[in-house]
Amino acid sequence: MSIDLSRREFLKLATLSVASTAGACVPINSRTKDILEPQVLPPEDILPGDTTYYASTCRQCPAGCGIIVGTINGRAKKIEGNPAYPINRGKLCARGQAGLQDLYHPDRLRNAVKQSGGRGSRKFEALYWEDAIALLIQKLAGIDPVRVAFLGGKMPDHLYFLSSRWLEAMGAPPLVRFNLQSTLDGRITASKAAQSLFGSRQLPIYDIANAEVIFSFGANFLDTWQSPVAYSQQFGEFRQGQAGGRGFFVQFEPRLSSTAASADEWVPLRPGTDGLVALALGRIIVEKGLGHVGAFSQEEADLFRDVHVGELAEASQVQVEKLEQLALILASADRSLVIPGGYPAGQKNGFASYKAIQGLNLILRRIGQRGGVYLSQPSPIDTLPGAPAMDSFMEIMALIERMNSGEVEVLLIHGANPVYELPSAAGFVEAVNRVPFVVSFSSIVDETAVQSDLILPDHSYLETWGYQVASPGGDRPSVSSQQPVVQPLYDTRSTGNLILVLAEEQGGEVAEVLPWANELLFLEDASGGLFLSSLSPYNVKTAGDFWSAWRQYGGWWTRRELYQEPDVTGFFDQPLKAIEPSFEGESEEYPYHLYPYSGVALGDGSCAHLPWLQELPDPMTTACWQTWVEINPQTAHSIGVKDNEIVKVISPYGEITAVVVVYPGIRPDVIAVPFGQGHTDSGHYAANRGANPMQLLAAVSDEDSGELAWGATRVRVEPTGETHELARLESLEGEGRETIR
Repeated sequence: MSIDLSRREFLKLATLSVASTAGACVPINSRTKDILEPQVLPPEDILPGDTTYYASTCRQCPAGCGIIVGTINGRAKKIEGNPAYPINRGKLCARGQAGLQDLYHPDRLRNAVKQSGGRGSRKFEALYWEDAIALLIQKLAGIDPVRVAFLGGKMPDHLYFLSSRWLEAMGAPPLVRFNLQSTLDGRITASKAAQSLFGSRQLPIYDIANAEVIFSFGANFLDTWQSPVAYSQQFGEFRQGQAGGRGFFVQFEPRLSSTAASADEWVPLRPGTDGLVALALGRIIVEKGLGHVGAFSQEEADLFRDVHVGELAEASQVQVEKLEQLALILASADRSLVIPGGYPAGQKNGFASYKAIQGLNLILRRIGQRGGVYLSQPSPIDTLPGAPAMDSFMEIMALIERMNSGEVEVLLIHGANPVYELPSAAGFVEAVNRVPFVVSFSSIVDETAVQSDLILPDHSYLETWGYQVASPGGDRPSVSSQQPVVQPLYDTRSTGNLILVLAEEQGGEVAEVLPWANELLFLEDASGGLFLSSLSPYNVKTAGDFWSAWRQYGGWWTRRELYQEPDVTGFFDQPLKAIEPSFEGESEEYPYHLYPYSGVALGDGSCAHLPWLQELPDPMTTACWQTWVEINPQTAHSIGVKDNEIVKVISPYGEITAVVVVYPGIRPDVIAVPFGQGHTDSGHYAANRGANPMQLLAAVSDEDSGELAWGATRVRVEPTGETHELARLESLEGEGRETIR
């Protein structure tokens, strides 16, 4: 093999089984029938009690890390990072390791069900799969395909491909996708800005490991931003002096996150002014000729010609002297890197801010350079396409409008929980009630499944097939494979296989464009296009051997680094704009900026049903199992509240109650609330615990990107006079832990 591995890693990978529809094992160079061996009858070459390893892909967040799952006697026992996969290189976060609890969760649906008592009744009647599929086919056959809508979310790339091709063949509208974590990461803005600046929708990659100085504007890459496992490893290399020194790191954001706590300097910016500070830094660098890059071109200088440093310093509340000091630090290093994160993208001026921040990388000559900015590689072949970026909030609102106007008669929902993930002000619940027939593919009854008529539960990602094109990628083209590591525990069905069954039943052109009998055959066919690639990482002689290696190693990637260098011609269309931030809610009535954030443990709330993650304390407050509101000590004193007191957080669009954490690492004009809690369903570990800050947010977006402006809502805080002790790392008390005792 061409991949360099340690002896331990090689032995581990050498035992990676060629899994079938549920995990039978065969040697790497053999071809046998793909079958499922019952747990009581393990394969002949596997001894009882021995650990067998399977390579697959994590689906706990959009990053798609490579994993190895250890199984004993047909039971998954441990999930680790895949040491051969070039994105996460053997590492894995807590959410990835908690995937075992997703597989074995006691609240998983055991079979297809319909709500016999009507939507919202939570009264379910079990259905035979044949009857459930027949019911769906009947509903689809009785309507015009243009009245079918499919809302997707955190779905694997192969399912996006199959679903999109199915909808197109039927003549239905394209699949619409929304995922809250992707929105909090600013992926939509990043993709659209890349299209504008670089002529490509591929997400930028930031070479943190080889930088000398890093300025991050709200990119919490040590928390949950985009690909935190990969970026955390790179940050370790950055601190170890890969570029010749320890590395200097500055974090700009209103709240001290664990990323900011790891920085050499934290600059608590006024909310929404990230782009203004970036413009001021760029103007200072160009005007004073700072740095080692030589003379700036007239085009580069013109980017900042409308920038007035004094005005922007006043708007951002960062003094001119401080801006000049930061500009000198940034420009003096040979390898400086500036990263635009999710928080600036979550403002109504997010797109302009993103371009301004990326403009610093341009004038510092860091685009397409080591320690700089590259673009993610697309799929190496057309038969394994990567899914595009999620759709913008504007496009989600267009779908809601179609639902409200009666243009949608059948709504299919997979991998998304819009009742929970969208602002209440968006009106999704009201709109879905106007759709005659709603189908959910959720394996746990979540808030959106409760609003559906039929639930066709998908397998766990540890029980089914798939693939993922890494985005953001790494230093080479990469496609990870997903395979079953155990047989399905319950009578669930793969949604990909369901799409193929529906296509076969519908016949005609729909069946012709989806000719595969199941998704296993589709993946074997689709991945075969990589067999003859000269860049292949493994040395195989036949297509059968390639299919075995594809599963054993956990995917395909090139032997050597192949960075995609961006084209920078899109920068020079017009000077960069300084757009002042604006917020929903009058400052007199709502004096505080709301800063909702994605927590390290629960992320966007999609993992709240897992008790391991509920118990994982927040790294900055040590709190868990509840929703809290972080308030600066000065602000808490003015309001008259202390730790563990309950307050109301009120916006023009709703209110929530939360427990106070007096937190010095936040601006006095900002309060922070973590996402993750506030579920009314999603299993008994998540339900009726804490509050969902989405109830506070305005349903507004940045007009240039269409991104949800989740950081643009103002609130006020009112004491209730009640107290509630939070569960914390340093205390065994607090509500929540009784559910696991």
